[in-house]
Amino acid sequence: MAISMLPPDHPQRLTLADEVHARPFEPVNTPASAGYIALMVDGDARAAELAQLVRLAAAHGVGGPASGDTQWRATLGRVRLRWERHGEFSSLLFVQDGAPAGGAPPPWSELPAGWLEHLPGQTIVAVRAEVRTGAQGVPDAAALADHFAGNPVVGARIGDGVGLAFTDFRQRADNTVRLLLVDQGLNAPQTGRMLQRLFEIEAYRMLALLALPIARRQAPRIAAIETALAQLTDGIAREDGREETLLHELTRLAAEVESGLAASRFRFGACRAYSELVHTRIAELREQRIEGMQTIEEFMSRRFAPAVATCLNVEQRLHDLSERVAQASSLLATRVGIARERQNQQLLASMDLRARQQLRLQQTVEGLSVAAIVYYAAGLLGYLAKGATAAGLRVHADLVTAVAIPLLAGAVLWMVRRARRRATAPDPPEPTAPVPSSGPPGRAP
Repeated sequence: MAISMLPPDHPQRLTLADEVHARPFEPVNTPASAGYIALMVDGDARAAELAQLVRLAAAHGVGGPASGDTQWRATLGRVRLRWERHGEFSSLLFVQDGAPAGGAPPPWSELPAGWLEHLPGQTIVAVRAEVRTGAQGVPDAAALADHFAGNPVVGARIGDGVGLAFTDFRQRADNTVRLLLVDQGLNAPQTGRMLQRLFEIEAYRMLALLALPIARRQAPRIAAIETALAQLTDGIAREDGREETLLHELTRLAAEVESGLAASRFRFGACRAYSELVHTRIAELREQRIEGMQTIEEFMSRRFAPAVATCLNVEQRLHDLSERVAQASSLLATRVGIARERQNQQLLASMDLRARQQLRLQQTVEGLSVAAIVYYAAGLLGYLAKGATAAGLRVHADLVTAVAIPLLAGAVLWMVRRARRRATAPDPPEPTAPVPSSGPPGRAP
């Protein structure tokens, strides 16, 4: 037993090292028939899917997948089965060795009756393939037309010319698409790899196009939002005083755009990823043209690529709309803020005018108050002078009152102004605590 002299392993080292070996190709010997099924399985149904596979394994006396497994391979009678769990779908690959007879059922018919129908999920792809040995030439048009029910055939030499692949990408009455792989020098691993790539091209094509119905539903909605946004932007430019109404409408449009983005973000992102996988798998076929026939790459460029471009265009329009609505909202919010500041300035100016008017009124009232105080104080002095005269003192009451009036008026005015100055004077600063000296005790710093 070898002793490792290395530092401790990273917790994910073994998992990451095995990742590149996680999905090996299934070797296929010519002749053979094969089938491929892709099922959209919700996360809640994963346990039921695993249980169904365990029941199938038990029926054939083989070990089934364990909890947490993402792939499982088994030989079930005359059929080899490989199950794989992907991000949002599961795939089943069936391989049956030997040349199929004309009109033979698909290889999954070898499984127990009803087992496949009870698998959870919905079928998104079902492909039947025939692998046969052929001469170096290309099958004649009549043979291909017979195999593909007269549909236009797409095909090419693959693997740098050691094989031929044909399909019509048409769903038949049994809900399957047909493939024909002609072996002209392929070994078993090559045949398995090419067959798997052809299956995955169909699977990823269908998964990518799941975004197309969403794009078609979103397109009219986006056009309506773009029209409404143009009208709102025009309203912002007019400055007609409807800023609050326009801001409300912009908020509603922003909610619609974000709702559209949330509803389609995952599907559009998946469309982009799956379409890249389609092009990668086509490149791995290493196609060579057959005269008079479209290659798989050409077929996808003419039919598949425009659909993907539609989805990505709708996604980009949604993102652009989100940015434009955000910019318009920011502009309008700024304008509303400026309008509110202007209103606040007018309100402050109105308050300032009202304060000056109140000050003038107060000064008028103060003048009247001074007159009233002087009047009552002079009256009191007059009464005192009359009392003194009645007491026998030689005091002229009217003269005392006349002399007292200007003195009283001056005193009252001085008191009123002093009280006004004290009321409007700023508050005195609070005394600050003295900073303690850092020198030695008893010595001035």
